[in-house]
Amino acid sequence: MLSGRSQSTYSGATYSGGNWWYLLLLVPFVALLWVPLYNRVDPILFGVPFFYWYQFTWVILTSLIILLVDSGTRRSSASHRAENTGRSEHP
Repeated sequence: MLSGRSQSTYSGATYSGGNWWYLLLLVPFVALLWVPLYNRVDPILFGVPFFYWYQFTWVILTSLIILLVDSGTRRSSASHRAENTGRSEHP
């Protein structure tokens, strides 16, 4: 059990808008899984072949996407909890 709180508060299935945020996490997965998309040398950026700088760019973009998904799901779960308790958690 989750420290005395109901599981429906933490269940992703209860949040109607929160689950769509997680689909953004598929973008870097697909972009890096599809190797023929970036399996080439040109264009070269600062002497670094495309194959390498494309993957490094996705490291940074993935971090930003994770931050976006985290903040989006926290907001939706906070508003869901506020609806259930009848009060707002944000002043």
